[in-house]
Amino acid sequence: MASLLRLPSLLKPSAAVARPSALLRRRCRAGTAASVSASRSQAAAATTGAAAPAPPETRGGGDREGQVTPRSVDFNAWYTDVIAAAELADYGPVRGTMVIRPYGYAIWEAIQDYLNVKFKETGHSNMYFPQFIPYSFIEKEASHVEGFSPELALVTIGGGKELEEKLVVRPTSETIVNHMFTKWIQSYRDLPLMINQWANVTRWEMRTKPFIRTLEFLWQEGHTAHATLEEAEKEAMQMIDVYTKFAYEQAAIPVIPGRKSRVETFAGANRTYTIEAMMGDRKALQAGTSHNLGQNFSRAFGTQFMDENSQIEHVWQTSWAISTRFVGGIIMTHGDDAGLMLPPNIAPIQVVIVPIWKKGDEKSAVMEAVSSVQNTLKEAGIRVKVDDSELRTPGWKFNFYEMKGVPIRLEIGPRDVTNKSVVISRRDIPGKQGKDFGVSMDPSILVDHIKGRLVEIQASLLQKAIAFRDSNIVDVSSYGELKEAIAEGKWARGPWSASDADELKVKEETSATIRCFPFEQPEGAKKCFMTGNPAEEVAIFAKSY
Repeated sequence: MASLLRLPSLLKPSAAVARPSALLRRRCRAGTAASVSASRSQAAAATTGAAAPAPPETRGGGDREGQVTPRSVDFNAWYTDVIAAAELADYGPVRGTMVIRPYGYAIWEAIQDYLNVKFKETGHSNMYFPQFIPYSFIEKEASHVEGFSPELALVTIGGGKELEEKLVVRPTSETIVNHMFTKWIQSYRDLPLMINQWANVTRWEMRTKPFIRTLEFLWQEGHTAHATLEEAEKEAMQMIDVYTKFAYEQAAIPVIPGRKSRVETFAGANRTYTIEAMMGDRKALQAGTSHNLGQNFSRAFGTQFMDENSQIEHVWQTSWAISTRFVGGIIMTHGDDAGLMLPPNIAPIQVVIVPIWKKGDEKSAVMEAVSSVQNTLKEAGIRVKVDDSELRTPGWKFNFYEMKGVPIRLEIGPRDVTNKSVVISRRDIPGKQGKDFGVSMDPSILVDHIKGRLVEIQASLLQKAIAFRDSNIVDVSSYGELKEAIAEGKWARGPWSASDADELKVKEETSATIRCFPFEQPEGAKKCFMTGNPAEEVAIFAKSY
């Protein structure tokens, strides 16, 4: 049986072991603990009182209780184990719900912070719409109600009485937005109207997965109204570009932006644009979408305006969203058997400082140096945490923060204090190759060094993800080649001009769907690999979450 990486306990070794969270209990498996280095074994012995004790200054591992399935052995088990062990989230009491813990929510806050700035730079204002929507609103747009009916959560009783009209718990807000837009928009002078809201959404999913697919999730949803189709199209493209830049620059995820097929287009939209990301198990994740709604909702709700020629017209609309699903995408893109690897730009903790001392009389000097370094980094705008708890060995802390994906670890012991230096370890490069020894504590030197390393780590994670993605996309020229690529767990890219029925046939026979028609298209004549007819575009097929 494959070995399992052990997780840190949250108690002293001498204390009773706490029961793991529900999420952890469901995924942890009995088995042999993964072997660790000699220095780590010695450190563990020191904490338990076993033979061959090692001093606290030992730069090795410590006792680790609980287990995380190695990523290379079982990706899905690793994913849920790490969510529990890294304290990102836990299961809620209602099936399919989750509790987002502070560390996980801090990642979501980093996403919010970046996007809020971009939304306001592009002329959007934040506001909020009610969570409860009259069912009659959903029914007004035929394709919308058809697309969402299986996922709706309905309220039929309120205040102990049956409601005259059942209410939908918000699955998305196009309908209620249009109801309000109809009140607010009268003239071309009221356009464009561009708003965004940060809210929760409820969709009654049958198969759930933390962050990726839950009954309730958090998101932002933008809604805009315009005087012309061209303005709406420009807006929809602008927002998918905002998402694309966020994915590359902040999350280090090399998404592929493109257009959805008719089959995969959002219910009620004319066109849906998407960013598709390849996860560590090579499945696709739809990480963000932007929809050109045309006049579908404005006609259903009578959202009209008087144009400059005194003619009454229906507005042209867009909607676009990104959700806490992106947190799951970050987890599944970056990581290894030891746990998470968080891109520095969105990591809640960019640097963790672990103080190390052997004797009690060394503690004050070490902690004085640690405090000075912490203040230096904070003043430089670096997100830094000091773990000065004496309940755990330094080695245990090394393992714990590696598993939590903290990009950089600083180690400061008595010798470092004497030499006025620190040891720096990179999360993305294991072992001595990822260590910088004897880096000066001088503020100007230390800050420049760490900022440089953070930039390198961010770039390294992106390049690794690009290399992984590109090595797992296969160009195909026949349906047989597509089937072979999908069977191997890869993405298939090939010319496509076949029918919706053919697309559904591919899905039925391979479980793969068209993820998108990428914006970047190869030049030259093309033939559809399904029909042999001329094709203007290539499409990407993959299994997905």
